Amino acid sequence: MKLLLTSAGISNPSIHKALTDLLGKPVSEATALFVPTAIYGIPNGGNIVRGVICGTLGDPFCEMGWKSIGLLELTALPTMKQELWVSKLWETDVLLVGGGDCQYLTYWMKQSGLAGLLPSLLQKMVYVGLSAGSMIMTRYGTTYGNHTLPAGAGKSLGLVDIAIHPHLDHEQFPENSLACLEQLAATLPMPSYLIDDQTAVKVVDGAIDVVSEGHWQLFTPA
Repeated sequence: MKLLLTSAGISNPSIHKALTDLLGKPVSEATALFVPTAIYGIPNGGNIVRGVICGTLGDPFCEMGWKSIGLLELTALPTMKQELWVSKLWETDVLLVGGGDCQYLTYWMKQSGLAGLLPSLLQKMVYVGLSAGSMIMTRYGTTYGNHTLPAGAGKSLGLVDIAIHPHLDHEQFPENSLACLEQLAATLPMPSYLIDDQTAVKVVDGAIDVVSEGHWQLFTPA
């Protein structure tokens, strides 16, 4: 299993190198699929999706010079025959999973059937998450509440036994100050990685490494 769990995308050369190391080849030789679903769970999601795909919003993610890139919209998959999209996944080098609402993304990961395929897919594919796309792979996720999901819908998939708290000390998210995130991390039973937008958490077969040109903190519960 190879995961690159970022706060904001491929935001600096160190994270870019970590990605190419995981791929074992340059981005220009790799095929990618982008999952935008989580973005629709937050306000103005449609415009945000367009910006992320075009590379006009945020750090590089979709517009990085991939050999090829396609979209995988999870909400459409339950009404499609699996052979239309599962085979494409097996041919793809990297799954790019965008940010937004963790609970909305987790729900559609499960409803679409992708969550059940991930343990097998991740034996050959690199998973790259951005914000919520990173958080859902851990045991901790959040919700913005801008959806009408059934009661009890999960907030994460729990494939990695940690928590990730992205956007540390970001000016647009005052609730993500170091003090606030430490207070939150103290309530959780698993180790928490508090990471800013210049930081990513790399996971290879359970081994965890932090890649950063910014600042981050590991909070381990007592």
